[in-house]
Amino acid sequence: MGRGKVEVKRIENPTSRQVSFSKRRNGVLKKAYELAVLCDAEVAVVIFSPSGKAYQFSSHDIDGTLARYRKYVGQSQFNHPLSRALVWKSEMEDMNRSITSLEARLRHFSGEDLEPLTVKELKRLERQLSVGIERVRSKMRRIISEHTNQLKKKYKGLQEEHSRLQKRLNQLKDVADTTAKVSDADGVSVLEMFV
Repeated sequence: MGRGKVEVKRIENPTSRQVSFSKRRNGVLKKAYELAVLCDAEVAVVIFSPSGKAYQFSSHDIDGTLARYRKYVGQSQFNHPLSRALVWKSEMEDMNRSITSLEARLRHFSGEDLEPLTVKELKRLERQLSVGIERVRSKMRRIISEHTNQLKKKYKGLQEEHSRLQKRLNQLKDVADTTAKVSDADGVSVLEMFV
């Protein structure tokens, strides 16, 4: 005895709907496997359950199959020269709109062409400028702080070098004074001692 025709509509009972989903999902995946084996076809099936869980079958690498599909769909869209021209024209119009919008924002940031802006837009612009100014000031403080720290280190190094040289100079003076006293006592000049 054969099965009767089933009316295709959403199953209202959640339990029955889940049971039907599981059975039919397995049936679809089984048919995909059979098609791949019997006909040596490259098959990929992706199913998302109502709860969002993914189920998949692929006779080959699924990423490769999906990439092949994207390439095929992309080529069929661009096969006709007129459709290619329309796509490029649309992209060009989008880019021109973006450029116009960005140029207007730049003028607004520099305080020009503010007449068409509403109070809400002016307040938003003011907030953006305040945030930008604070970032600039923060960066400037950081650079000044780093520069000040470098100068302090350099100053400390120069002070240490100055102290060392001062000590060395004092030692040389002491040696010269001692030598002068000794030479005066012996009647020999300082120049004669070094010659």
